[in-house]
Amino acid sequence: MSGPRMTGLRRVARQAARAGNRGDQEQRCDLCAEPLPTGHPHRHVLQSATGAVSCACRACAVLFDHGTASAGGYRLLPQERRRLDGCRVDDALWAGLGVPVSLAFFTRSGETGEIIAAYPSPLGALRAVVPPDSWQEVEKCHADLPESVTDVRALLVHRARGASEHWLVPLDDCYRLVAVVRAHWKGLDGGPEVWQRVDDFFHELTGP
Repeated sequence: MSGPRMTGLRRVARQAARAGNRGDQEQRCDLCAEPLPTGHPHRHVLQSATGAVSCACRACAVLFDHGTASAGGYRLLPQERRRLDGCRVDDALWAGLGVPVSLAFFTRSGETGEIIAAYPSPLGALRAVVPPDSWQEVEKCHADLPESVTDVRALLVHRARGASEHWLVPLDDCYRLVAVVRAHWKGLDGGPEVWQRVDDFFHELTGP
């Protein structure tokens, strides 16, 4: 991953790393420069043409939430997180997706309609185009999948170390997970700390 997409990922990663640090400089909306509330979550928008993710203040989030995205090509990232109970992707289907690890998220390109797999690594998010036939098989795993995976909402799958987690989440959640893996990965297999933090991340998805 490179260019604007990496810029967006780095921005969200920096926010995650700085959370809770009192000496941070004031954060501002990337769209209007309005100060963002300290200690409170804020929304993000995706510029579809470039893949860049930007911070949005309350006013800008409301603006784009009411369909005013066409002028600048921005889309407001959703907030809903939904666990797909009963969704199962077996080993054979996973291998067909072309993802060499057991933790990945999937989005649909707003430009081409292709399904893009991205998986966290010590270097950031690595990406690959998913074969259409394999993705059609994934869509059969849950009734909500065909219409729910977009450029702002991802299917997030955690199969590492016996886990079986399948979620529909906002794209910025995926970026935060990438930041967790990049910050805590050690050695060849990541080490116990990174996998504990990945487990904690998924536990927190069920929170308020």
